[in-house]
Amino acid sequence: MRTGLEYALRRVHSAEQELTEDLLHIADKHRSEHEIHHVCLDVARWSQENLAALAEVAANYDVHLDAEVTDPGPLRHALDALAAKTPGRPASIALLEDLRDLFLVASETSLAWEMLAQHAQARRERDLLELVTAAHPQTLRQLRWVNTMIKTLSPQALASHDA
Repeated sequence: MRTGLEYALRRVHSAEQELTEDLLHIADKHRSEHEIHHVCLDVARWSQENLAALAEVAANYDVHLDAEVTDPGPLRHALDALAAKTPGRPASIALLEDLRDLFLVASETSLAWEMLAQHAQARRERDLLELVTAAHPQTLRQLRWVNTMIKTLSPQALASHDA
């Protein structure tokens, strides 16, 4: 039977892993958008560092998590290939959709960190509190950056799509 702590640790791990995968995917997919490409690569490192720190702390509680991003598998690769071959959406709208999806994943990741923080506070688990204190602000910065990019890119992308 899983404990509440194990659930919270695995939830954060899954969310950070998905966030890392999505950041790396968007960086690759939107290489021509230099700011998007480079910032996604930079902030993906934060999530990778969070995964490593999370795995280290989780091991103290006999919860074994991968310290690195695992391959999303053949289904993700097949869906990516299919999406690349599907014509129709302008690149600016595709970027907005990717940023929208990224915002949702970053929000989910932030919520997962918050749940772990609440558990750590209730149990007075110092190592978990230190982890959350170090990692969650990075997720919040990722979330704010994505939100800023959506606000910045939306007017032009949507206006050009109307024309």
